[in-house]
Amino acid sequence: MSKKSREDPQLSWYDTWFLYYSFIVLLGSSYIQEFLDRLFRSRTNMKDTPKGYAPLFRDWEAFWTRHCYRRISDCWNRPVASVPGTRMDVKDRISRDNGKTFQDGEVISCLNLGSYNYLGFSDQTGPCLKAVQKGIKEFGVSTTSSRSELGTTHLHRQVEIQTAKFLNKEDCIIFGMGFATNASAIPALVSKGCLIISDSLNHASLVNGCRSSGAKVKVFEHNDTQQLEKLVRKSIVEGQPRTHRPWKKILILVEGIYSMEGEICKLREIVAIKKKYKCYLWVDEAHSIGAIGNTGRGVTEYWGIDTADVDILMGTFTKSFASVGGYITGSRELISHLRNTSFASMYSTSMSPGCCMQILTSMSILTGEDGTNIGKQKIKSLRDNSNFFRRALIDKGFQVFGDTDSPVIPIMLYYPAKLAAFSRECLKRNIACVVVGFPATPLLMGRSRFCISAGHTIEDLQWAVDKIDEIGDVLRIKYGNSISPKIENKKHKNIATEEVQK
Repeated sequence: MSKKSREDPQLSWYDTWFLYYSFIVLLGSSYIQEFLDRLFRSRTNMKDTPKGYAPLFRDWEAFWTRHCYRRISDCWNRPVASVPGTRMDVKDRISRDNGKTFQDGEVISCLNLGSYNYLGFSDQTGPCLKAVQKGIKEFGVSTTSSRSELGTTHLHRQVEIQTAKFLNKEDCIIFGMGFATNASAIPALVSKGCLIISDSLNHASLVNGCRSSGAKVKVFEHNDTQQLEKLVRKSIVEGQPRTHRPWKKILILVEGIYSMEGEICKLREIVAIKKKYKCYLWVDEAHSIGAIGNTGRGVTEYWGIDTADVDILMGTFTKSFASVGGYITGSRELISHLRNTSFASMYSTSMSPGCCMQILTSMSILTGEDGTNIGKQKIKSLRDNSNFFRRALIDKGFQVFGDTDSPVIPIMLYYPAKLAAFSRECLKRNIACVVVGFPATPLLMGRSRFCISAGHTIEDLQWAVDKIDEIGDVLRIKYGNSISPKIENKKHKNIATEEVQK
């Protein structure tokens, strides 16, 4: 990238000036409206904080929700009225009071470029559906209990065994929710006196886990391994604050593919740092497991790294396996410790047996244990589709983030008004997509994020590119591709693919 910080707009001076100007107008008009609302109290139910009390809500976030988000909230509140496969039905929402209430609009059949369905297992027919139905008939829709009590069936253990085998790890523990996997497991491993070194763009679940742990947290610039090494070395030399005692342990947190950037972590360099300074390494593979690597085994396979070099491999079953929940794989001692200390394992309801069957069936297809090569075809289709769509958008003049082979493809929109306009224009043209703004991204870095699936055809994607090209001309969002990677000169080599070809 041409700039180090990912929080700065990468635009010409002309576009940058108008971007700041648009926010000045938006926030200025919102503050005027806020003042008038408080003065006359005719259009709001706001109440002042009682005397002597601290504010219950954060002022800035509440202000942003009332005056900025609510105006365009229809873009994030359209019900999905079908199975979210390659195509899906989306119900439009109509508001006549600036987003306070909604009325149902028409149901629109759309090409799905927004859902996590990387390998195309979200189908209305096929072996996965039959297996799920069988699991529900045998075990019911829920165990209604936590894993530590009555919520473990042989299906749950089978998922753990198969996942550990898939990633060549000793053992595995699964959770009913992907977010809770990070949020509950990190506090079980680190605490006061420990140090967490986290990528600046890590997911909110990792951030929440860090905050809940009580450990000291330091942040390094996104994917900057040189700064990471300097930070690790400096932290070891200085030790804990005030006492300067050695840290009890140091844990490095990164993601395989960053969900808002579409970038693949520099795992080879990170593993070298981890080994050099004797740190522990946690890799979140929510978006990389099943999506990259010659056989879908994620970022370790993509870089040709032994999974034994990563102490904690975390991932989810939602993106590639069309199920729910998350997992952690590692040594038997690690997993045994998490079973007895993670509050999600102790108190949360275990995963539905039907979801376990979905995971087992899709994983057997991916590994070829079903006797077919459908899994290999899906992995190849996903890679080809992702690279085709990324290259096509770059050629059309859009500013595209992310790396080659990543199925997460963000294009930059920047302007707050263009977030809503892009989403609504896509819906008019029968495209379902996701637009992302503050607080999920930095204030000035609004974008649309496309998630590609193996179920898409090249014809589907070419049709979508043509429609998005029309929208780009209408909204004037073609900011150029100076920061976009070129497919011909890959930044990342797929080592596993090269070895197979040899």
